[in-house]
Amino acid sequence: MNLPDFIAKRTINSKTGQFSASIYKIAISSIAIGLGIMLLALLILGGFQKTIKDKVYSFAGHMQVTKYTLSNSFDESPISTETDFFQNHKNFPFIDHLQGIAYKAGLLKTEEAVEGVVIKGIGVDYDSTNFKSNLIEGRFPKLETDSYTTEIIISKEISKLLKLEMGQKVFMYFVQNPPRYRQLEIVGIYETGLEDFDERIIIGDIKMIQRLNDWSDDQVGSYEVFLNDDADEEEAESVVFDAVEADHFVNLTSKKYPQYFEWLELLRQNVQLFLALILFVACFNMVAVIFILTMERTPMIGMLKSMGAQNRLIRKVFLMSGLRLTFKGLLWGNLVAIGAAVLQYYFHLIPLDQENYYMDFVPILWDFRMILGLNLLVLIVVLISLFIPVWFIARMKPIKAIRFD
Repeated sequence: MNLPDFIAKRTINSKTGQFSASIYKIAISSIAIGLGIMLLALLILGGFQKTIKDKVYSFAGHMQVTKYTLSNSFDESPISTETDFFQNHKNFPFIDHLQGIAYKAGLLKTEEAVEGVVIKGIGVDYDSTNFKSNLIEGRFPKLETDSYTTEIIISKEISKLLKLEMGQKVFMYFVQNPPRYRQLEIVGIYETGLEDFDERIIIGDIKMIQRLNDWSDDQVGSYEVFLNDDADEEEAESVVFDAVEADHFVNLTSKKYPQYFEWLELLRQNVQLFLALILFVACFNMVAVIFILTMERTPMIGMLKSMGAQNRLIRKVFLMSGLRLTFKGLLWGNLVAIGAAVLQYYFHLIPLDQENYYMDFVPILWDFRMILGLNLLVLIVVLISLFIPVWFIARMKPIKAIRFD
């Protein structure tokens, strides 16, 4: 029989005092609430990071390969898809997908308004699965290999500004010499909540841009590179830079749109500080509980010492008491936090203002390694903090402990 664990169990389950029972409930509640809040905060933080990053990456990939240019004009300098890097990109294990795209500025004109936009040309190599979550109505343009289509996808923001609907046709005038225009048909509407995209980007056929720019079929404005989830972006950028042509430039999306990634980093730092404070409070409460438990059980300590019990055994008794309370708190904390996260994940109970948070509900990212790691962290930190009050037990003298009232 494990004597320290037996005594600790009998001590906790003892119903001799209402005060002790209240203290135990406070200790368990402290651990449960602290862990629950930390778990929810990290699950929500992970959801924010993944949702926003996915929105940005779905539009621009993880990095872009463009041609060096000294011009300040928005017009792109074409690069070829016949390069060694483009044709053999599958040889790089960190690259998930590579696609050629092109941008061209113009004016969308209706009878009531004119709006400056940028059309993003996509080809048959475009991976629509990355963007599909942003499509709220309609479909993608039907791209062909022989000729170009005039079907486009516009944002919900642009559709409101110009009062456009699905199936309507609109003229787009392109800024070039001589000026050109095309009548485009709206077949889809998207929404990301990111104003850099929603306010100015529409999606169409890259072959139309190639025709307008007098480019050949193998010329595009840039490559969009999508990386695997576990790839290191900085390292991948360095490898890709060495692999592309000498006159090509590699730019990370996190540097092209720093405002979103800096906001996420600031949010992460705030959450870490918040979690550190919660963990400190939970540990402080457990130390206070063990101090109170020690004082309440002082006569028992004196009796055990008078019967020959060593300080190490008595320390184990109170450590086991603290661990039992901690495990109960961890159990309840996980049940409450994961239960609340499941409800939010499936039913979107907590809404958000999309204009401020770039999404319309609080997102949840399931990271079971993080959940396990946080539980271990709380357990280890609380266990270490328990040694502070337990250390004072060795200083008690048996005769004074027995007479303690």
